[in-house]
Amino acid sequence: MPAVRHGKAGETVTGTPVLALRGVSKRYGAVQALSDVALSVSPGEVVALVGDNGAGKSTLIKVIAGVGPADEGEIRWEDRTVQISRPHDAQTLGIATVYQDLALCDNLDVVGNLYLGRERTRGGVIDEIAMERRTRELLEQLSVRMPNVRNPVAALSGGQRQTVAIARSLLGEPKVVMLDEPTAALGVQQTAQVLDLIKRLKSQGLGVIVISHNLADVFEVADRIVVLRLGRNAGEFERTATTREEVVAAITGAGTVNGNGNGQGER
Repeated sequence: MPAVRHGKAGETVTGTPVLALRGVSKRYGAVQALSDVALSVSPGEVVALVGDNGAGKSTLIKVIAGVGPADEGEIRWEDRTVQISRPHDAQTLGIATVYQDLALCDNLDVVGNLYLGRERTRGGVIDEIAMERRTRELLEQLSVRMPNVRNPVAALSGGQRQTVAIARSLLGEPKVVMLDEPTAALGVQQTAQVLDLIKRLKSQGLGVIVISHNLADVFEVADRIVVLRLGRNAGEFERTATTREEVVAAITGAGTVNGNGNGQGER
């Protein structure tokens, strides 16, 4: 069944999720990290995955990315069941992941970081011109101003480094992008730049999953908020129909939260 929900300005958004997880469980020895977890994201939708430390957010992202395959459950991609057993499987489907550490090489320039391990060649020689051209196209596509793409990454700000990592994830033309704490340790201006970047990814029709502890950021960009607590789903909310108090209650387990996104408090 296509998902039906309300987007900005009250318009109805209908579409089959590009990625849907059902009944996902993951165990590490005696530790049950995930139990019967469900999550979905549609094209052009931003889903925020929130929860306290140890809630299972990173484990779920690793399951989707193929780093730590699920023990049980179903993963559906564009309405068909798929197996994600390794990172290559996720990348082949069209899932890109930007981890919190960004995995950038400080001594390389922007172009070098984007194409590290997948350099373009021409006549057996690395095609620096083609790589630089494509790098500039990607940054322009994201409406990002980078004065010199030949500057080493070590000289960039935190926001610019995050931009480089996101641009690198787009090289494979993914349909879903997962961002792990993309605004962590960033200043106010840099955070605003990254949040704008997330909105641009959405406007280009990508499904975006954002892990964040910052509810202000979540309420700025998310269409839907999924809460994990102790490795289980603890609530799911439409951002325009809930309050921060309801989300916090779901995160902490305080009170009874139905998770249907019908909060009537202050937006």
